Amino acid sequence: MTNNELARSYLFKAEKRLKVLDLLVQERDFSDVIREAQEVVELAQKALLRQVGIDPPKWHEVSDILLAHEEFFPEAVGGAFEALAPVAKWLRKERELSFYGDIDFIPTEEYTKKDALRAMEGATKWVELAELLMGGKPRRHKGTKKS
Repeated sequence: MTNNELARSYLFKAEKRLKVLDLLVQERDFSDVIREAQEVVELAQKALLRQVGIDPPKWHEVSDILLAHEEFFPEAVGGAFEALAPVAKWLRKERELSFYGDIDFIPTEEYTKKDALRAMEGATKWVELAELLMGGKPRRHKGTKKS
């Protein structure tokens, strides 16, 4: 398997998970939107790295690596990393809490629709960047507004 094939596999998985976010919002399962959106972002980020021949590390958030290697990407892609990094970092921070919670943090009670929509929008933008890099026409996610 080549880096490009693996990158496309990651993107495929990210695109499928992105579709699930709409259902989770409809079900008012906002904490799971956060968790799944983090996984979407992680897959999209790692697809971006693999597509340019960089083996991503085995941790959940790689914005700093993307930023450090921005010169390997076309301007339309690499130029967006700085703006999108904060949502990736936020989702990484929320990853465990949104899934497991804590004694004083009940995920199903703490996250709001606003949080879920922010997560969906960020995940959509990361997937669109990966689609753009891989030469595919970005598929607009029906649950988000055009930017």
